Amino acid sequence: MTRLSVNINKVATIRNARGGNNPNVVQVAMDAERFGAQGITIHPRPDERHITTKDVYDLKKVVSTEFNIEGFPDERFMEILNDVRPDQATLVPDPPNVLTSNAGWDTIKRAEELKPLIDQIKQMGIRVSIFVEPEVDIIEGAKALGTDRVELYTEMYATAYKESPEKAIKNYAEAAQKAHELGIGINAGHDLDLENLNYLVKTIPYIDEVSIGHALICDALYYGLENTIQLYLRELKI
Repeated sequence: MTRLSVNINKVATIRNARGGNNPNVVQVAMDAERFGAQGITIHPRPDERHITTKDVYDLKKVVSTEFNIEGFPDERFMEILNDVRPDQATLVPDPPNVLTSNAGWDTIKRAEELKPLIDQIKQMGIRVSIFVEPEVDIIEGAKALGTDRVELYTEMYATAYKESPEKAIKNYAEAAQKAHELGIGINAGHDLDLENLNYLVKTIPYIDEVSIGHALICDALYYGLENTIQLYLRELKI
């Protein structure tokens, strides 16, 4: 079954809106795991608008499932990885000033930049995943870089899903098939929710992990965190 990693950035956003420590990000991570989450994902941006550097070190002490840290691989991010040694590092191409991740890596044009970074992270004993769009040549480029996994950027799938699930999934299925053939692990994330998640994992059954934050936290406002995590786990069953 595809594993569920809960992205808790939005929990930190709520906390930071008022200062203090309510909601408690560390406690939410521990509770999410207790409720069935199989991983915790964070994205510690330089401006600390949600997850702070302190959060990273605090969470390292308590996360007992898979700890996934996303970020742009600048000097600060690489230092955090070297200190914390999470289970997985997910490299995203967005610079610090963007609101949220909105594009994947061009694994061909930026190969010279990415290859030494991926090698360095792997030498730390950390699994590497890179954020990519669903294009076969990009997947082939990822293989050449030596990354362990790719994370398929699923915003386009989520947007097109309501009109035609079959059309929405087409490029993703082709890209995932290529990754599977090449022996690259497959993650997925961005705008996945209770409506579109099950179709994705049924069509691409070898997705290793999905990272879901915004929709899951929004759903938790109505259903509660424990129930919401169980609802997402149910959608991942195929």
